[in-house]
Amino acid sequence: MCGILAILEIKDNAAKLRKKALALIKRLRHRGPDWSGIYSDESGILLHERLAIVDLEHGAQPLVDRRTRRVLSVNGEIYNHEELRKLLTKEHDFQTASDCEPILYLYDEFGPEFVGRMNGIFAFALYDPGPKDYFIARDPIGVVPLYWGRDTKGNLYVSSELKAIADVCQKIDEFPPGHYYRGKEKKLVKYYNPAWADTVTLPAKPLDLSALREALERAVKRQLMCDVPYGVLISGGVDSSLVAAIASKFKEKRVEDHDKTPAWWPRLHSFSIGLLNSPDLKMAGKVADHIGSIHHEIHFTEQEGIDAIPDVIYHLETFDITTIRAATPMYLMARKIKAMGIKMVLSGEGADEIFGGYLYFHKAPDAREFHEETVRKLALLHKYDCLRANKSTAAWGLEARVPFLDKEFLEVAMNINPGEKMCVPGKRMEKWMLRKAFEGYIPDEILWRQKEQFSDGVGYNWIDSLKARAEEEISDKQLENAACRFPVKTPLTKEGYLYRGIFESHFPNPEAPKLVPDGPSIACSTPTAVRWDASWAKTADPSGRAVKSVHKDGR
Repeated sequence: MCGILAILEIKDNAAKLRKKALALIKRLRHRGPDWSGIYSDESGILLHERLAIVDLEHGAQPLVDRRTRRVLSVNGEIYNHEELRKLLTKEHDFQTASDCEPILYLYDEFGPEFVGRMNGIFAFALYDPGPKDYFIARDPIGVVPLYWGRDTKGNLYVSSELKAIADVCQKIDEFPPGHYYRGKEKKLVKYYNPAWADTVTLPAKPLDLSALREALERAVKRQLMCDVPYGVLISGGVDSSLVAAIASKFKEKRVEDHDKTPAWWPRLHSFSIGLLNSPDLKMAGKVADHIGSIHHEIHFTEQEGIDAIPDVIYHLETFDITTIRAATPMYLMARKIKAMGIKMVLSGEGADEIFGGYLYFHKAPDAREFHEETVRKLALLHKYDCLRANKSTAAWGLEARVPFLDKEFLEVAMNINPGEKMCVPGKRMEKWMLRKAFEGYIPDEILWRQKEQFSDGVGYNWIDSLKARAEEEISDKQLENAACRFPVKTPLTKEGYLYRGIFESHFPNPEAPKLVPDGPSIACSTPTAVRWDASWAKTADPSGRAVKSVHKDGR
């Protein structure tokens, strides 16, 4: 991941703003510790903090089209950049082998609609100094974060993270995933409109296990594109384990050369984290042995996790309980991984949303409700799991990639008849079709292991210790009067109150809490799905253990 910052529609002294921008971009340097770049004129300023993953020697940004003088600052990876280069018909003066540079020339030849042709994770600002126009876009699911806002003078700020602009802009918002914005037209356009997201007509494609398996394998291989040492995260659950197993098949060859030359780093390293003797660590070790990876088991204590919470909230820019619980071990693990020289990891986020893997999906009343909930979950991922995976790793200059959210894989998996995805008591467990499609890839005890949310699987004592700490620090009186201190999105529990207070110490701007999702949840459900079981309205808890009738170890 990289960090970008842009100031556009400049209505202030440009030289003065340039100095300010150089100070602000330092707040994003953790995302891109390898190099810094800036472009500025009287109407636009673009800055970039680089994490070098592809074309290490020549990929510095901002990139400038020598013919049109357009300027580009990108945070992301374009996995199909080679195919996109072949679409170009004009002569272009390529300066790098970067996967991002084609964006400049695609915009030149095809205009804004080229964004829909890209398969990748990205957020970028493109500035055209001639007409003083600009173009902003974000990837379909929102794997890569992006925020925008205006200061009192009317200058427009665009930033990879909230922290760079939270004390500068009075009005701040998240730039929506799957959209682009063209400055002169002042129009926000939704370019990502897959048929499966239109829930009026349910997907009806019959299940093809071979097609599902091949689609995921292609996605994993695409996302191995890099020129640096990489690794895989193994939580001990089926999703990350399958991604790791598939990656192990391609570790010997360099995918950029279409499997023609040996990989630069052919030894696959895998990583897992948990409290000592946690359920995830044991299973992750078995997967690593099965796929032959060099495995690194990382332990943390409850106290180490609790001590890290303020930093986690600062980097994640959220007070959502589930996200903080799960992000803290990931944040600690990312630091260890970066210290070992790894710069990119593959992770398993997204499978639960696609296949209805959370335990509450057992209560889905019918195929329509099941599918609509998966669509809702995918639409919200940028506020939860994508935010967690991206920011908890980017905090240490590590990039996380998520093959399950590959655009082409989504087309295959989300168009399957949702009736076939549903759980059937005693016959079909959650994510049964994904498990069936990959029989033999990992040991059966992991392949058919029941869902454990990451914050549970690292060790049940982790969540219990967080609740205990909140009980110590927040009094009954404070919680009773929570609405007085936090009138917007009032916390309902002591743990929520604790996180909210830390969040506001980092981000006092009253606009900031509005960017964080809230509402009742049972085992990570959306508020809408809470209605599936009358008892959930009274006992809503984001932990998977909350679905006691389904969770084998519910307590």
